[in-house]
Amino acid sequence: MSPQSTTPDLGFLHIVPFSGDRPADGLRDAVDLFRHAEELGLDSGWVRTRHLQYGAPAPAVMLTALAAATTRMELGNAVIPLEFENPFHFAEEMGVADLLSGGRLRPGVSVHPPRFEGETADLVFGEGHEQQDYSYQRILTTLDLLRGRKVREVGEYGGFGGDLDSETVQPLSPGLADRFSYGAGSLRSATWAGANGLGLLTSNISSTENGVRDFDQAVANQIAAYRQARAASDHSGPGRAAMARVVIPTDGASTEQLSRWQEYVERRTPRTKKIMGEKTIIGPDLIGTSEQIAETLLTNPGFALADEVIFELPFELPPEDWRQLLDVLAGSVRPLLTR
Repeated sequence: MSPQSTTPDLGFLHIVPFSGDRPADGLRDAVDLFRHAEELGLDSGWVRTRHLQYGAPAPAVMLTALAAATTRMELGNAVIPLEFENPFHFAEEMGVADLLSGGRLRPGVSVHPPRFEGETADLVFGEGHEQQDYSYQRILTTLDLLRGRKVREVGEYGGFGGDLDSETVQPLSPGLADRFSYGAGSLRSATWAGANGLGLLTSNISSTENGVRDFDQAVANQIAAYRQARAASDHSGPGRAAMARVVIPTDGASTEQLSRWQEYVERRTPRTKKIMGEKTIIGPDLIGTSEQIAETLLTNPGFALADEVIFELPFELPPEDWRQLLDVLAGSVRPLLTR
């Protein structure tokens, strides 16, 4: 390996699916999977936060459970939709979770106006939610709170607990705000993340812009825009940019597994060949041997720019398949990803 050669950090993303009648089984399976991933030497593990679905909500709770089961691996969410979170309470929860993890959290966030309507929106977000600010400012407010923004003045007999009162969110976890990333899917959002000092998370869903319809090139353009904006900002360091794709290495797969995995990919492939809605494009799943997957990634323009690759686990597989895929990703694919 030459002195200039690099290998990106390697992580994985898990949706933490569970059944409605036995949800604890899926949650415990996820904890066991993260423990196994750390034993394999993976650098990071990520949870995709879901609401009103059979996938893990409560990001701080989930991260705290994963932190208790691991000791070294970085832990993140890709991503936490902040329209469901109160910035003040969210900052408190993340501070607790990060301190209990030993400073290993890398929360990924996004903002979007509530997508539910009528009584559902009133119940989920609270009446009067229409007056809330769901812009990027919601993220900046959260980060300010995590950095110790003063919320109030504490007088001699102030507040709820007398001499235990604080003027800021508690507990504060040093460095947590600097480990936040934004889940971007456009040049605008990638540029905003860079200009405001966040990391960048790209996924297998993106946007066609400026006539670019090739998914891999679109992601590469977003990472480049992020780097440029970060370099022009007042924030130190180059930031961290990650790319994520569904990857299914077939080394050691049984005939039954291979058939099932191929059917999964074939079922999902048609959506990758067209523009969804006005501009949404979806990256094709990668399936093949370790050598084939590595060859594909090494020619990917986004991979050439990314600091980290996050392998998204197919959510419809049983726990034993997930473990097998992680075994191959860590043991066979990773050594081949030297750039």
